[in-house]
Amino acid sequence: MLRARILARPATLVVRAARRGVVTQPAQVTPLQPQATSKPATEASVTTTFDAATDIAPAALDHAPVVTADAVSGAPQQLRHRVVRIYKPTPNTMQSGASRNSGWRIDWDTALGGGRWENPLMGWASSADYMQGTRMNFATKEDAMHFADKQGWDFYVQGECAVRIPPKNYAENYVYRPGRLRIARTK
Repeated sequence: MLRARILARPATLVVRAARRGVVTQPAQVTPLQPQATSKPATEASVTTTFDAATDIAPAALDHAPVVTADAVSGAPQQLRHRVVRIYKPTPNTMQSGASRNSGWRIDWDTALGGGRWENPLMGWASSADYMQGTRMNFATKEDAMHFADKQGWDFYVQGECAVRIPPKNYAENYVYRPGRLRIARTK
């Protein structure tokens, strides 16, 4: 249950949310019961209760036909024909937990003839492809697919990489291996 305090004009907040497509049905106002020692409830102190499961519908759950936004987005014509890749990035080698590895990402494939060259001063790889370094993060794969579909981009989804941890035996630390020195002598 989400609780929101009614401020000055609640009708304008509902209208703004309806324009954005966030609210699917009008919210049910449930005033709190005043306690015996409290003051009488005024309009400014009434709290509304929203049920998150029924009132707010994410865009990914809409089953309406997708209307592409590529014509009105202002993006260049060349960008509409580029293929994007949707994937779940692998965790950083310095991360051992899985708490920050839940997102999905969209990035663009390298354009053929994208004007790649080696910078003569530093030797860095340079490119004239302005979308090469652009990435977008999403919470779920369906959100990323819906966004790419809405923009009119061709996309492909790369599967998740399964983490393979080889089985280890503690006794392997003490097994004799000929030709391999286990202790590095520094003096």
